[in-house]
Amino acid sequence: MRQDYQGTINACYLGYITQAIVVNLAPLLFVTFQREFSISLERIGLLVSVNFGVQIFTDLAAAPWIDRTGHRAPVVLAHALASIGLLLMGLLPRMLPDAYLGLCIATVVMAVGGGLIEVLISPIVESCPHEHKASQMSLLHSFYCWGQVLVVAASTAYLVTAGERDWIYLPMIWALIPSVNCFFFARVPLMKLVDEHERTPLSKLFSTGVFYALLLMMVASGAAELAVAQWASLFAEEGLGVSKAIGNLLGPCAFAMLMGLARLFYGVKGSRINLNMALSASAVLCVASYLVAVFAPWPLVSLIACAVTGLSVAMMWPGTLSLSSRTYPTGGSAMFAMLALAGDVGGTVGPGLVGILSARVVNGSLSGMLPWFPGEGVVEAGLKTGLLLSIVFPLSLLFFVYWLQKKRGAGDI
Repeated sequence: MRQDYQGTINACYLGYITQAIVVNLAPLLFVTFQREFSISLERIGLLVSVNFGVQIFTDLAAAPWIDRTGHRAPVVLAHALASIGLLLMGLLPRMLPDAYLGLCIATVVMAVGGGLIEVLISPIVESCPHEHKASQMSLLHSFYCWGQVLVVAASTAYLVTAGERDWIYLPMIWALIPSVNCFFFARVPLMKLVDEHERTPLSKLFSTGVFYALLLMMVASGAAELAVAQWASLFAEEGLGVSKAIGNLLGPCAFAMLMGLARLFYGVKGSRINLNMALSASAVLCVASYLVAVFAPWPLVSLIACAVTGLSVAMMWPGTLSLSSRTYPTGGSAMFAMLALAGDVGGTVGPGLVGILSARVVNGSLSGMLPWFPGEGVVEAGLKTGLLLSIVFPLSLLFFVYWLQKKRGAGDI
């Protein structure tokens, strides 16, 4: 890669760390919100839906115009909104008469920034001159994992040392990262992913079955990843009986570390690895990890399997993006926006399915699953039921990888 684009790549790395802050900071504070403002956990849980829902809407709204405006103005705006949203998270709940309204406003502003970041960062990296784009894409997405580890570990340490009462300063501190990155993106060189007259319009992409398969692969990727990541902390607390702080470190932190290491490895060695084989192996390992997490007789082994799931899902999201770029090299940023939209849909469906099935086991409407998990608490049995049925996501990914290989072998793509 030409040296003058390394600053662009570094800014993109910070962009994905910002995305990790936007997605992972608020859930660490949910119990604090509940205690300080007497907000029900059900209403607090809706903040997750608001976050992902706004990001999905942003992905959809940005798709038609992102190739026309260029990348610089929207990516600077994205980081500015992420920073403002984090500042508002610390300020509004204690300033407004309704603390929950303040949290909702902050979440919406932050999520618009996060949605734009997700739409823009991958095509910016894809547009930079590089010989091994799939490896570079995997390396880029590893920074989301390192960001998640950093957010969970540093935020947990802050809350333990400073105390929950001073939580308001935590999002303000994290707001410094997107603030600084605004200035970086205002200065670094940016290239167009594809010229307007060469870009394949979305209408043409949606006229092919192959593109729908790639979108479904993104849905499966997001669902397979988030189905475990969003519930790993509770899984650790229920299975091992540990505190919230230890649950954060043993659950989502370990999951993110293994996911980051796998993406880093592919980023370094990916030029020697077949992408289709990597995606297929990821899906098989994901199924195996789910089964061990669900049926292992020892809670610690189940938790280790949850962490290994991070290893198995690492290549799914960036690998599908790279496969899409290879299949449609003139798809442009609008194509990446639709793929991000599909991934976010999966990221909502995956943990949502686990939550719905868990609740049904707990309230008795799926009590028939309890004999599958003898000797376990009803909450843990519910989580395992949701995770067991979530195997449909990696299996779907495996099917579509095989189907695309058959299509390519037949010369249809």
